[in-house]
Amino acid sequence: MSQLIAPPRRLFLSRSSQITLSAAAVGLLAGSGAAHAQSSTSMAADVGILNVALGLEHEAINAYQLGAMSGLLQKAVLDVAVAFQSHHKAHRDALIATIQKMGGMPVAEKKMDDYAKALNAGALKNQADVLMLATRLELGATNAYLGVIPAFRDNKLGQVAARLAADETMHYTALMGALGQSLPNGALSFGA
Repeated sequence: MSQLIAPPRRLFLSRSSQITLSAAAVGLLAGSGAAHAQSSTSMAADVGILNVALGLEHEAINAYQLGAMSGLLQKAVLDVAVAFQSHHKAHRDALIATIQKMGGMPVAEKKMDDYAKALNAGALKNQADVLMLATRLELGATNAYLGVIPAFRDNKLGQVAARLAADETMHYTALMGALGQSLPNGALSFGA
């Protein structure tokens, strides 16, 4: 069970929505002409925000890895975890490309043991525990992405943050369903 989650390239390429998001994210993030025209202070602020987002993506990738390695997930749930992890890898790659294009240094991924400790992986005893951890992280990422949109100096970066938040919300919704839990009852539940 210590095998890494690495869906075959064909499986990844067959998921056109992932390809579309990744290509669009790279295009909007890395190709934004407005980003090049920003002052160095504004650009540095945007790079800082993007690095926080990159840190969240590193954490999500490793959280799904920990869940897969736990041996606690049923096959169908493991397949969903693989798909969600691939989304986070696409997010990571787009963020790294953008940070580098803007002249920044992407924040490094930590060691798996660091994530295991920070996420209290030792407390995961069953599939529900793994799903609850993933749900908490996806909700946190949703709210973080929505919360930083107004802080971006480049509006196109805010647009991409909104698209990333949509992915995180989709993950959260699917995980809540897998747990048999109700979705929020009220409107405007995210980003508050």
